[in-house]
Amino acid sequence: MIWILSFLALASSTLGCGVRQSMRYPAAEIAKRSISFADVQKSKPKEHESVVGGNPVDITYLWPWQVSIQTSKGKHFCGGSLINENWILTAAHCSVQPGNDYVVLGQHDLGSNNEAIQVKKITKVITHPDFNKQAKFNHDIALLKMSSPVQMTSRISPICLPSSLTSIRPGTLCVITGWGATESLPNPRILQEATVPIVSQAQCRQFWGRNSITDAMICAGASGASSCQGDSGGPLMCESSGVWYQVGIVSWGHESCSTDRPAAYTRVSYFRQWISEIIRVN
Repeated sequence: MIWILSFLALASSTLGCGVRQSMRYPAAEIAKRSISFADVQKSKPKEHESVVGGNPVDITYLWPWQVSIQTSKGKHFCGGSLINENWILTAAHCSVQPGNDYVVLGQHDLGSNNEAIQVKKITKVITHPDFNKQAKFNHDIALLKMSSPVQMTSRISPICLPSSLTSIRPGTLCVITGWGATESLPNPRILQEATVPIVSQAQCRQFWGRNSITDAMICAGASGASSCQGDSGGPLMCESSGVWYQVGIVSWGHESCSTDRPAAYTRVSYFRQWISEIIRVN
């Protein structure tokens, strides 16, 4: 719990971000399994046989900042995170289209019509100017501005963002969430979660090569769980003193979602000043 400055955790708690409220669902459960990095830009469909699952766990708390980004036909294709009442953080490679795609907040079961969700149009998509999907998705980050402010509820609230000085020690256990492919379901209805350790840059480069892992990335996984197709843009998040911080954005990894290799996530702290500036001027 010492990976982030204590005063930052205190300030964030006061502001109300990063806090999960108890919320039980009578017949629902979240499967703790491997959700792996999404390579949605691949034109060829991939198999997910190497994704290893685990035991289902009862839902105790929602992840109230998790959003589903959907097409006009209601098809989920990427995840994202609510960071304030007007803005969503996601991956640039999701290629979200304003006027066509939508943000759905407060959803847990993609197949349910009985959840207290909010659906928002997207008026602006701001992709980092240095994003280059040919260069292993470096600078894979985008901000989505919604058409109107979100109404905060017990099931919809923002996650905290780390400062630009935040450093996380390798081995720190963090959480990934999303509706991406599992080992048995290509399109699960229920939001999934898995715990993964942070992997050092040096170790990650041993897997992927020195030039593939940049300072703008953070790695996690290689421990029986990872992200997969459909999880792109969703959060890699770590907890400090009861407050959750988004340290990464699901970006890329092994094409068949291998859980023996770490996945690469966009390092949020690296882009903290860019995020603040985009929000300030828009």
